[in-house]
Amino acid sequence: MQTVTAPVRIADAASVRLLQPGDRVDVVAAEDASAGGVARVLARGVRVTDVPEPLEGAAESGALVVLSAPRATAARLVGASATARLAVTLC
Repeated sequence: MQTVTAPVRIADAASVRLLQPGDRVDVVAAEDASAGGVARVLARGVRVTDVPEPLEGAAESGALVVLSAPRATAARLVGASATARLAVTLC
C-alpha cells in the first residue's frame, strides 16, 4: 500500500504541540452540531512526519501537522478538514 504525506489542520493547536515526528495518532472528525454533531474516526495509527512551527497569531485557527497515511486515507483527511473540526489522539 502506497503512503503519502498530507498536511492536516487540527482544531486544537495546543494538542498539536504535544506531538513530535514518529508519533502515531488516530484522527477524529467532529461534525458541526447543526449537521448532526457526529464524531467519527477517519484514520487509525497514522504516523506524524512533521509538526511545522505555527504562524504567529494563528492558534485560533488550529495548527498543521503532517501525517503519513495511505493515499485514500490522506484524501479523506484533507477533505474532512474543510467541513469538520479534526482532533488527534495519541496511540
